[in-house]
Amino acid sequence: MDLSTQIIERLKASGLHLLVSLVVASAVAALVFGVWFPGAYRDLAGGTRLLSLIVTVDVVMGPLLTLAVYDRRKSANHLRKDIATIAGLQLAALFYGLYSVQLARPVALVFENDRFRVIAAAEVVEKELPDALPAFRSLPWDGPRLIAIRKTEAGKERNDALTAAIFDGVDTSQRPGFWIPYDAAVRDTALKIAHPVTVLLDRYAGDRDQLLAELGLMGVSVNEARFLPVRARVDAVAILDQQGELAGFLLKDGFF
Repeated sequence: MDLSTQIIERLKASGLHLLVSLVVASAVAALVFGVWFPGAYRDLAGGTRLLSLIVTVDVVMGPLLTLAVYDRRKSANHLRKDIATIAGLQLAALFYGLYSVQLARPVALVFENDRFRVIAAAEVVEKELPDALPAFRSLPWDGPRLIAIRKTEAGKERNDALTAAIFDGVDTSQRPGFWIPYDAAVRDTALKIAHPVTVLLDRYAGDRDQLLAELGLMGVSVNEARFLPVRARVDAVAILDQQGELAGFLLKDGFF
């Protein structure tokens, strides 16, 4: 077998491996973006960055290794072992990546008095899940819940919460025992604290047309909608309609 034929055979094998890897990557992307990081959460929780890293490593690694080791002059048994080893390494990398992504998946968007915060699965104090209200005793796999947090009770609970925040870096937003529904009373509070969207439009006057277009897609009235900043992996604000319901997000810094 001459050199050119060897190269062609290796390219064919590597190309086939690349095709299979792309199919798997597409399925993974559908899971991550369609279920774990829906909509704007692919940016708010860093899903795009994480998936891009995983897919790049996985899609590139397998085909390149196949290109390097594939040789028709090897015995069929030898080739099968080589391909099986490569597939095993590729699957191990993929599963580790998926494990990391599921830890980073957003499980709650929490109203924290004057802002919202995106909480990832890894940030939740899971040992406190049994202390939560029945609706919050398990973490969702289909996108985050919109919730709020109750005030700490005076005395021991407040002191313990303060200690946990200072020394352990754990806020009440991460503790299921403090989670409460984002109900009508909470929505009223959020609306009173939130700022008019017109303030945001004035702040980012250069992007006014783009922001107006995005608000239009949300179906909110510019004169009635309000916003609160969001603590997330990227700068963002949460847009509230006139009832205090979450209408969507704009990727702008709202802490001003």
